Amino acid sequence: MSDFFSSILGAALFSVFSWWLGTGAILWLVRLSPASFRWSMFGLSFLLGLSLWTASISMRSHSVLNAYIGFVSVIAMWSWHEMAFLTGWLTGPRRVVLDKGLKLRQRFVQSVQVLLYHELALLFNFGLLVAMQQGQPNHMALCTFALLWCMRLSAKLNLFFGVPFVGEQYLPVHLRYIGSYFKQAPITWCFYITMGVSCVAWGWMVWEVQSGLVLVNAAWVLLCSLLGLAIIEHLLMVFALPLQKLWGWAMVRSPYRRETSSPDLPLPVAVPNRVDAA
Repeated sequence: MSDFFSSILGAALFSVFSWWLGTGAILWLVRLSPASFRWSMFGLSFLLGLSLWTASISMRSHSVLNAYIGFVSVIAMWSWHEMAFLTGWLTGPRRVVLDKGLKLRQRFVQSVQVLLYHELALLFNFGLLVAMQQGQPNHMALCTFALLWCMRLSAKLNLFFGVPFVGEQYLPVHLRYIGSYFKQAPITWCFYITMGVSCVAWGWMVWEVQSGLVLVNAAWVLLCSLLGLAIIEHLLMVFALPLQKLWGWAMVRSPYRRETSSPDLPLPVAVPNRVDAA
């Protein structure tokens, strides 16, 4: 079994499974009654504290086991941030629709205000990981968080500048106002730049693994697979692919179906991804 998880196939499948399960769990929890949100946040907050401890353990040495521990720890942390955002518990000081007729700079300021507290929480989490990393050799947890953060930022920028499929109709009812900050338009220079950089980074990571230039092969495969999934999620902003059917089990009893004629929430961008805001 250890040989399987040390292999390229084993690490890739584990990354895809973690993405699928983590995304589905958040989609399922956010579709429960709002009265359950406090209990969900309580449980995920405990998991957040535990994941910080396990992440610190993973940083102490290079090994296949520590690569997986660091990876799973960050997925747990990210789940807390996703749930805190989707429940509306941690968004931003602005909770109304975008004002009409704004110039680009004004629109950007209001978009930041909608997500400010959420972004600061992510920044604080990243800073905590950086502090924990000092003097430790294994950067798996830090790199996983940084990858998710960068790809989430990329998705937000693309939603701000414009993409063909913004998915605002899939937002939970209590976050429906955030859809007004998305811009539905043909793909822009932002999409080409972010996708170009992402694809080059993915290609470089694949080359590092194939050429055997990395110390822990499984760690790089986990990261490479996660980046590949994030790239696919970006493509969903351009091509209408029904990948949300992968989480039918998580969305079958959504309380939001009765309040909207649209299907369910789309994939989260970055993992678990996907569920991104403006």
